Amino acid sequence: AIDLAGLAIAGAFLVVPTFAAVQAWAPEDRRARVVAAVNVVSAGFMTIGGGLVAAIQAAGVSIAGVLFGLAVINAVAAWLMLKYLPTNAFRDFVSILFRAFHHLEVEGLDNLKAAGPAPILALNHVSFLDGPLALTLTDEEPVFAIDHTIAQAWWMKPFLKLARALPLNPAKPMSTRTLIKIVQGGDPLVIFPEGRITVTGGLMKVYDGAAMVADKTGSMVVPVRIEGLEKSYFSRLTSQHVRRRLFPKVKVTILEPVRLEVAPELKGRKRRAAAGAALYQVMSDLVFRTQDIDKTVLEKIIQTADERGMKKLAVEDPVTGSLSYGKLLTGAAVLGEKFEHLYADQQTLGVMLPNANGACATLLGVMSAGKVPAMINFTAGAANILSACKAADVRTVLTSRAFVEQAKLGAVVEELGRAVDIVWLDDLRASIGLKDKLLGLLRKSTPRVARKPDDAAVILFTSGSEGTPKGVVLTHRNILANAAQAASRIDFHSGDKVFNILPIFHSFGMTAGTVLPLISGVPVYFYPSPLHYRIVPELIYASNATIIFGTDTFLSGYARTAHPYDFRSVRYCFAGAEPVKGATRMTYMEKFGLRILEGYGVTEAAPVISINTPMYNRSGSVGKIMPGMEYRLDPVPGVDDGGRLYVRGPNVMSGYLRAEKPGVLEPLEDGWHDTGDVVTVDEAGFITIRGRAKRFAKIGGEMISLAAVEVLAGELWKGSLSAVATVPDARKGEKLILITEAPNATRAEFLAFAKANGAMDLMVPAEVRIVAKVPVLGSGKLDFAGVTKMVRSEEDMKIKAA
Repeated sequence: AIDLAGLAIAGAFLVVPTFAAVQAWAPEDRRARVVAAVNVVSAGFMTIGGGLVAAIQAAGVSIAGVLFGLAVINAVAAWLMLKYLPTNAFRDFVSILFRAFHHLEVEGLDNLKAAGPAPILALNHVSFLDGPLALTLTDEEPVFAIDHTIAQAWWMKPFLKLARALPLNPAKPMSTRTLIKIVQGGDPLVIFPEGRITVTGGLMKVYDGAAMVADKTGSMVVPVRIEGLEKSYFSRLTSQHVRRRLFPKVKVTILEPVRLEVAPELKGRKRRAAAGAALYQVMSDLVFRTQDIDKTVLEKIIQTADERGMKKLAVEDPVTGSLSYGKLLTGAAVLGEKFEHLYADQQTLGVMLPNANGACATLLGVMSAGKVPAMINFTAGAANILSACKAADVRTVLTSRAFVEQAKLGAVVEELGRAVDIVWLDDLRASIGLKDKLLGLLRKSTPRVARKPDDAAVILFTSGSEGTPKGVVLTHRNILANAAQAASRIDFHSGDKVFNILPIFHSFGMTAGTVLPLISGVPVYFYPSPLHYRIVPELIYASNATIIFGTDTFLSGYARTAHPYDFRSVRYCFAGAEPVKGATRMTYMEKFGLRILEGYGVTEAAPVISINTPMYNRSGSVGKIMPGMEYRLDPVPGVDDGGRLYVRGPNVMSGYLRAEKPGVLEPLEDGWHDTGDVVTVDEAGFITIRGRAKRFAKIGGEMISLAAVEVLAGELWKGSLSAVATVPDARKGEKLILITEAPNATRAEFLAFAKANGAMDLMVPAEVRIVAKVPVLGSGKLDFAGVTKMVRSEEDMKIKAA
């Protein structure tokens, strides 16, 4: 009975797919006749087979003998099929295993067919199973380029006999030439540009040799992303990076074939480096485009919590301690239910809270309720806050008595209360009972109100450094896209810890400091004030933070007070919002052994536009533009080098809200955003900021960047803040006035320093004024409007006195 059952099951495995294939391959107009013919042939063989078995039994052969004979015949038939059918038995067997145990899903197979002859399949490398998996993607017999060390392993040698493989040795350029000849001969090539299995979970170094094969042959490169196997026991990631599984689901995404773009005039090593950079761009685009951003921010955080575990640490602050994902999401669910019922007639709720666990839970609670949090910059002053609330049509602001008292915002809140309702979360918390908490616990994995990825997720406000704040409407897709862009360039994993001092009302503090870590399984340590220069380094040391963010102002402040060992655990130090001075870079490198990675962004781009990375870093630049983004440079009269930067991409906002038209979205034209910055882009793609378009002065017919003058002042008077503004001048049109906190600063000193550094005479300010404090925004950026007001009010007083 067991033998017959096994025979029947084996027969089913053969007959069912064969019959399905016959139906699929038959032309539609003759399918019925083909099926009928198959049935006739099957009946004929059954009749003949039955007669033969009866004859054999009549001759005295036992049942065991009959089954043995059938086994021999089937074995011969199987051997003949494997030999003569145009298929690879090993590939088919591996494909069956992946589909059965890993539920293999493949997207974009048509892109592989569109690549033409001899394509180069470029795959990310996450596990030892990547090679066999790659074999299942194509019907052809590709050549595998594998590391020569791996090829010598005893367990790899049997597999090398089942596929065409060429061991590569980076020390021997001849192996690269062999690959070039193979591709030129018409054979497809499978290559892992990283050259090794990832140990970070992110994209690692891309070798130039792989890029040179594509460049020399002119073949199409087919980017392929493998997801899932990094969670298996065949990867090199540890439990710090991922939760391991025996049979994780595997997804393979094949993108459109591309041809590497390398400038034709480049030769030798420069061409090799450019080809490597081009392939790295292809691979980072692959990582970005294959990330799932078709969700809301809250849904993405819930998904991460389900994958990593609800008990995993999510957020932490020095006052309330730590919260796991489960507790954070429970808090968000409880608050979401309250907000949904209490403010049913309001679509937008203002949130005015410092960096803390409560602010994060409140933000997610507002999102859970299906409403849009408008993040209030509490350092902007009452007039700017009221203007921001008017623009976003905010009628209710959520805040905390303890915070308002500690931050001395009583007067601001009192004035704000005349125009909007102030809701104290302290009182709301007191109204939350056991029933609310139990319901929150049950509903923590589902938002209270469903939202779409392209719905508004949050309203942030421009800094007001150049005028009245505008509301910036960012969708869930905008924020998740920017987080995905950053993750495609920088490796984050759950063994990291982000120390976030940038306010959550600031776009960098929101996306990079809060959302990106939470959707990556990285704990966040919130600290409410970046101005506590002695406390912050101590907490970075105590919390074992590995990733920190800051502005040049804040970072230079920490450097003055920090012990050389305070940043011992820090892997990455990112800076933005203002240019990083050379003195700050030098201090961090010499005192802490840390390289500051400077980036650039605007609130409207959620915010990151470009960033330097450990692999591609150029001091003085703000890095390369993020994957998935386009840019253009429009000419600026009087500026020969560079242009006004416009950007477009999935991370760019849906539009502005202005106080003149409260709650009315002002969309972008064709998706392009004018950053207002004048930049240059070099041949390698690195962006250098020359200054704000509004912060150029025309003096003696020349365009002078105020930012460049401020950089000179920063290099001269290290550790002291300086800023430049312009005032009208009857002789030259405009003149520069520099204010500085340096106690003994003089114009003569600046003039000598400028000449020694080859600066133009026109960059020397007409006056240098010493002030007690240069106006700065809460984000650490210079308050340009405040600087101009300070300079011009003093100038007006001089004119009146004269």
